[in-house]
Amino acid sequence: MAQELIEGEGPRTLLLAHGAGAPMDSPYMDLLAAGLAEQRIRVVRFEFEYMRKRREDGRKRPPPRAEKLEGEFSAVIDRHAGASGPVYIGGKSMGGRIASVLASRADDRIAGCVCFGYPFHPPGKADRWRTAHFNDFTVPVLINQGTRDPFGRKDEVQAHLTGDGPVVIHWLDDGEHDFRPRKSTGTTQEDLIELAARQTAAWMDGRNGSGEV
Repeated sequence: MAQELIEGEGPRTLLLAHGAGAPMDSPYMDLLAAGLAEQRIRVVRFEFEYMRKRREDGRKRPPPRAEKLEGEFSAVIDRHAGASGPVYIGGKSMGGRIASVLASRADDRIAGCVCFGYPFHPPGKADRWRTAHFNDFTVPVLINQGTRDPFGRKDEVQAHLTGDGPVVIHWLDDGEHDFRPRKSTGTTQEDLIELAARQTAAWMDGRNGSGEV
């Protein structure tokens, strides 16, 4: 399989990284990429080296140190920096976290960052926040987050963040880390992924509303 999957056409490009435990073509990533492409976003999915090796030999590996992942993501930005229109970076969970670190550094190659299910802290460990770099963002950042996400529920995040800075959080009602709501809501994972895709396109178009956390 190619190292990148590209779909959709439109005036902007999103470089989209996978999470720690699933590849770029997981069911979740397929749904998300399709939803974004429907919103006229050119989506470029790619895999970090450790995941490519797992695909080759079937052996599960943990992600390497963040510095290595950041370097690999930066190389992907290099490959697509000449795309017509603005280039955004982002990802699912760990992929979004790595993108957010890059968004905290001055980099004129990127226009913004979009995270889907940001891992604010490890589940059950709300004393270990992964937000120290949020004060250093140099581009706008959008986080699509389920209100029940064990990596950062709405009540926890709102109590932790002040709302200052270029961060917009779009809350997906009753969604968990993969945006799955409870059946009792009458809403499906596909519904929330589609909503996140629409919100992402609106944010890119400058229609993101108040920007409240």
